[in-house]
Amino acid sequence: MRTSLTDHTDLHAPRRDLTAPHARSGARRVRRLSATLGALLLCLTSTLAVAPPASASGQPRFDHYVALGDSYTSGPLIPLPKPTAPLGCARSTANYPTMLAAQLHLGSFRDVSCGGATTGDMTEPQRTPLGTNPPQLDALRPGTDLVTLGIGGNDEGVFGDIIGTCPGLRAQNPSGSPCRDHFTESGTDTLAEAVARTGKRAGAVLDEIAARSPHATVLVVGYPRITPAPGTGVTCPDVLPFADGDLAWADDIESSLNDALRTAAEHHGASFVDMYPASYGHDACAGPQAWIQGKHSNPLVAMSYHPNAAGMYGVATEIRRTLNAARAPTR
Repeated sequence: MRTSLTDHTDLHAPRRDLTAPHARSGARRVRRLSATLGALLLCLTSTLAVAPPASASGQPRFDHYVALGDSYTSGPLIPLPKPTAPLGCARSTANYPTMLAAQLHLGSFRDVSCGGATTGDMTEPQRTPLGTNPPQLDALRPGTDLVTLGIGGNDEGVFGDIIGTCPGLRAQNPSGSPCRDHFTESGTDTLAEAVARTGKRAGAVLDEIAARSPHATVLVVGYPRITPAPGTGVTCPDVLPFADGDLAWADDIESSLNDALRTAAEHHGASFVDMYPASYGHDACAGPQAWIQGKHSNPLVAMSYHPNAAGMYGVATEIRRTLNAARAPTR
């Protein structure tokens, strides 16, 4: 999804007097909590780093991994930030590429994902509020042997249109689908059409990856569930403020995007990492089990409508499973 450092910030909230005793105490508590979270994440990274090697010989199965993608890959606001330029890409040390790299004991790893990236930013520079990210495919080398690609949600502004429009329309018809109606013109769902076009662009990106790194194992990473699975009757307007009918519609748009990405992978020599089965029951409405942050950004958890650390771990786990299935002997 397209992100910026000012997204979802309440500019009208009253300012607190940080010189007051209670404010100083609160600030100390925030610092202690930040330090605790940082220690836990460092512990997690250390644990992953001593996981069993990926091959029986004790050597890494892959030598050069490159992670490409948007904010569902970079992990904005998930503690702790990764100090790599440009800072506007908002990469986290707890995103799935970093976790996967630790699990696989890689010889070399580059994460060039960037919040707000589209398929076009794979071959063109991307400007962010804090610097310009070079074309992501420039990180590829002939010797690159593992590539993950998580892209498509920002193309033609699909995800941004949904989260930027649907909450504001809920009051019109809380049990209906005012957002779907908003994006339907002459009987045509404009976002569904945009998603279909995205699949073709993703295919072109995969062709370019194959040309630059012809020996790489390439995985297209699907998007995890944001909304509850249709038919469950689950809603959570305080967390995910969509009209009831729009929850199912948004799920259909995301499912269609994942289907388009799966088709692109199948037709262009890549594997697809299907996050929908794994993320069942981990949508934004799932409370403590949620892999997706709700409508409010939390600088100690994740940006609104984006994966948290648990969600990133879930994605890394599914990528690992996909790789293991691909190398399993056939009978």
